[in-house]
Amino acid sequence: MSLPPDKASELKQIIHNQLTKMNIHGKVREILAETVREELGISSQGLSEADLLKALQRRGIIDDVMKELSFLTLEVQNREASSSSKPATHFVDKEPAELRKTNIDPTRRYLYLQVLGGKAFLEHLQEPQPLPGQVCSTFTLFLHFRNQRFRSKPVPCACEPDLQDGFLLEVHKDCLGDGSKMADATSLLSICDPVHMVLIKTDPASDVTLMASYYLEWRSMLSSPDGKMNMSLELLGVGTESKVPVGVLNIKLEMYPHLMQTLSQEIVNTQLALERQKTAEKERLYLIYAKQWWREYLQIRPSHNTRLVKIFAQDENGMNRPVCSYIRPLRAGRLLDMPRQAARFVNVLGYEKAQVVGGGSKQEQWCTLLPFLCRGKGDCEDHANLLCSLLLGFGLDAYVCVGTKAKRVPHTWVMTCGTDGAIVFWESLTGHRYVHRPVNVDDPPLVEQPKRAYPYCSIGCLFNHQSFYANCQPSDTVELCQFDLNDESKWKPMSAEAIKSVCAPGSSTSLPPFPPLCAPVTDAAAASNEIELVLRSLISEHRKDLSLNTIWDDHLSYLLSPALAAYEIERSTGVSTGNEEFQDAIKRAVPDGHTFKGFPIHFVHRNPRRAFATCLRSPFCEEIICCRGDQVRLAVRVRVYPYPESACAVWIMFACKYRSVL
Repeated sequence: MSLPPDKASELKQIIHNQLTKMNIHGKVREILAETVREELGISSQGLSEADLLKALQRRGIIDDVMKELSFLTLEVQNREASSSSKPATHFVDKEPAELRKTNIDPTRRYLYLQVLGGKAFLEHLQEPQPLPGQVCSTFTLFLHFRNQRFRSKPVPCACEPDLQDGFLLEVHKDCLGDGSKMADATSLLSICDPVHMVLIKTDPASDVTLMASYYLEWRSMLSSPDGKMNMSLELLGVGTESKVPVGVLNIKLEMYPHLMQTLSQEIVNTQLALERQKTAEKERLYLIYAKQWWREYLQIRPSHNTRLVKIFAQDENGMNRPVCSYIRPLRAGRLLDMPRQAARFVNVLGYEKAQVVGGGSKQEQWCTLLPFLCRGKGDCEDHANLLCSLLLGFGLDAYVCVGTKAKRVPHTWVMTCGTDGAIVFWESLTGHRYVHRPVNVDDPPLVEQPKRAYPYCSIGCLFNHQSFYANCQPSDTVELCQFDLNDESKWKPMSAEAIKSVCAPGSSTSLPPFPPLCAPVTDAAAASNEIELVLRSLISEHRKDLSLNTIWDDHLSYLLSPALAAYEIERSTGVSTGNEEFQDAIKRAVPDGHTFKGFPIHFVHRNPRRAFATCLRSPFCEEIICCRGDQVRLAVRVRVYPYPESACAVWIMFACKYRSVL
């Protein structure tokens, strides 16, 4: 690509200035005078251009010049990009294992993480090679580093998966007034944020499995002389398989621009060892405090031993973490507008209990946030932790509650305390809200007590990122509990300083960083249309098997849209709206003497075949799909509502109208 004349002149001037700065002419004279005659053994009259270039190359002068000029060329490209108001991006193009340095800000430091493939994924040793066009299970790698998120292209599952991708991670200092300052090796050593890597497997039915969660310590490359380092990462499983290797990932790390001065291996190792020692000491002191606190709690009342007071919980890697570390105020930017919409988003994420091989009790696994978001589903604890974090981000006084629901099944949900003392429970799995009205046991029998509207039976403790309270009231039954958290006779608090020492951001290198939410990428209109077309085809085939004709009423299908919108608005806000207009439109569309039937249903996936199979199990829906009669007209309408993290609420409504025959 040719440069404009003014840009070419600017580049020539920059190159000239740099060559002058390097004193290249003096170096050439020195080589001519001291080296060429001695090494080549010829007279200066017999020197050719090739001889001179050979001597310069042997001395390393050409390599030095090319390194400088490659950086200067990059700088000119960025000036041109900035002059055209083109925003800087994290776009990385892969040209057979090489980084294409497009739109890289030369004043900032970048870490280029290149994935060179995987091996020893023995679970997929017998996996056959997929045929062209065949749908197969795939691996996808997700990364999070310093508020940046990336994902690889999905590749077929294999013993040696072809995971080949590059990720450009900004590591510049982001402190106030320091955003554009080039970070040197010493500054980089003080950045203790790991690169969080999550491997996800997606099967042909779109079912997602969390394979591995790995924290990469990248600072060991700061001692590499050439600024590059190849590493083999052994990925371990999750949950009950957290000690079992899943496979090995080969990666290459490289710093851009290259460091002018690297650190010694001893300095890097000492820094990392000091951080680990400091973290271990903080965690040891917190454990000692938690044990003493627990002994004091048991001395209040022996029955406290049976209450669900959860101080530590195992994450996906089998590590015990304080429960307060799973919470942090999380702001969704412009992706979510209000707390109830946040509750709807969390509700749309799938629910799945932690998997366990064999029988026995429930496997405990509290996922950290990135694996939960990448997988798009999790247990009730994962949902409650995310909802509490979002509500805290919206400025509410929110807590995660640990207790039981019907039949004394362990459960977690979220509670918010209003400035007027109002207590509201939020069920993270459904998005429902319940106002808590306690029963006063001292009231006379004739006083009518409020009826329990929520599904919760008992509560043992509640916590957020700064506080932890254990229920020390005579009864842990929810409707009998008072939620005055300042009353230590009812709620035994943990020391806020002790919690802060291990759970505050930056307090510990073992804390998993919180990723930002990703905007939805689903085209709602296209997805709705695609699902609707497949459903029409499935219904027509099903009716054909029953020897029934299928005639579609497009106008009636369109009239179902307001109902679906009203259902989603009600789920998001709790406000019912638009029902009168919908009923009026349907009455106008259905002639006298005809009957209308409709069946709405809600899903959190976009698989039309799975949805259709589920709908057929409902007698009301089957009655509509298999409708027989005079002048039967069918209608179906699909509406997809996308949320962050590619989560979707899918509403489907089946309807029919037919002439009533007496």
